[in-house]
Amino acid sequence: MSPHPDDLTGLKDDMTAFIEGLGMRRFFGYVECDEVPSVLWDTEHNPDGWKDFVELAKATGASFLTMHSWTLEHEEFDQLSQRLVEGDFSSEDDVEEGRWLKTYIGKTGFVQLGWAYQGCMFVFEAGTEWYGHYQHLRELSDDAGGFMIDEPGSDEER
Repeated sequence: MSPHPDDLTGLKDDMTAFIEGLGMRRFFGYVECDEVPSVLWDTEHNPDGWKDFVELAKATGASFLTMHSWTLEHEEFDQLSQRLVEGDFSSEDDVEEGRWLKTYIGKTGFVQLGWAYQGCMFVFEAGTEWYGHYQHLRELSDDAGGFMIDEPGSDEER
């Protein structure tokens, strides 16, 4: 179960204010942890440890952090729902779970901060429980028909 609320917009706003309050900048980008050497910040014992994360970045001399957030948009919800209904490998439970996600349209489900130090990316991530469900359904629909990955122009929208 996620220690975060169902909408991380407030967390994202707090992060922005804190980072700028320390005189740091934000670079809007996503760190692909599978693609570069990286260390994930352990949030198990302190889910609000993002402030410590930002302060550590500042202490190492980082002048900026990468920042990425993801909000469920209506169009993405519609595409996922359609793929689940039409998918050969989707179950009725998957389709129902997809419909359940409608309540989260317009809400932020994932936030990532990162900074580089000596050839390694240090990364903090926060995600909602429903974002995990969305990711699962998206992977399911990817396997069933190339959802989003094979769609022309999907990279340009991000």
